[in-house]
Amino acid sequence: MASSTGVVLAALIANGAIAIMKFVGFLLTGSPSMLSETYHSISDTGNQVFLLIGIRYSKKDSNREHPFGYGKAQFFYAFLVSVLLFGIAGWESLNHGIHAIQTAGHVEAGKFTVPVVGARVETFWLNVTVLSAAIAFEAWALAKANAELQRQMTEFGWGSIREAFDKTSDVTTLTAFTEDTIALSGAAIALVGVVLSRYTGNGIYDAISAAIIGLLLMAFALALAWENKRLLLGESLPAGVERELQSIVTDHPAVVHVDSFRTVFFGPQNAMVAVEVSLDPDLVTEEVDDAVREIEAELQDADSRVSTIYIEPRI
Repeated sequence: MASSTGVVLAALIANGAIAIMKFVGFLLTGSPSMLSETYHSISDTGNQVFLLIGIRYSKKDSNREHPFGYGKAQFFYAFLVSVLLFGIAGWESLNHGIHAIQTAGHVEAGKFTVPVVGARVETFWLNVTVLSAAIAFEAWALAKANAELQRQMTEFGWGSIREAFDKTSDVTTLTAFTEDTIALSGAAIALVGVVLSRYTGNGIYDAISAAIIGLLLMAFALALAWENKRLLLGESLPAGVERELQSIVTDHPAVVHVDSFRTVFFGPQNAMVAVEVSLDPDLVTEEVDDAVREIEAELQDADSRVSTIYIEPRI
């Protein structure tokens, strides 16, 4: 949890600073892609705020109304990020980009100057400076998110980032990593558009960059919503992990048969295992209790995500 919080804080600092720089750049230059990138960074910043709220809320102790705790709060707030922030920002960016494309023939981008601290600086160089700084900030935030994701991949034996996306329950790190990747891509796309518009004298490239950034944001909104849906609905541990855990129960000398085996996530890296087993009928009460405790200990040792275990023994 602490590592995920660090990832989110790094992204919050980076995106907050970038949003301010991009907005100032747009005000001074009127670049369509800079406005799209401003929408992007504002949504990124709001994203981190929502994730931090989710992390804080998920730490509440369990009670009668929520006997398994509030861990799913992170899934809910990450879902809100996809719908309220990235969806809206993506649509606004795309809409602005389309309008800019329609009017691009009347704009000769990047050849005007604006006063900056007593001097006159060409708008092109302002955009380049702002976007270059944004790329540096986003690269730093992405490195933090990637380090945490790589740590999880090593711990759980995931062979690729794609596999990690399919199997992770840590939506906080997942969201931050994806958001930082798209933010870095968006800043690079905006920079390419600005450069092309400057050296061709045609504002269409800047406008197209704005539309592409909008499409990126909307695509991310859909992908993030899909990933959170599976967890909100109560996804189990990956099939391979379930088989390994079930084999631990099956291989215990006191177990005759595993009648039922189920798992479900109740929060990031927080899963419950519920098992019904038929035990050796010759066991006495104390031996049954010992067998249950042994199985519980072996399950928790096998996977750090197993935090709650219910075993129903049958003789």
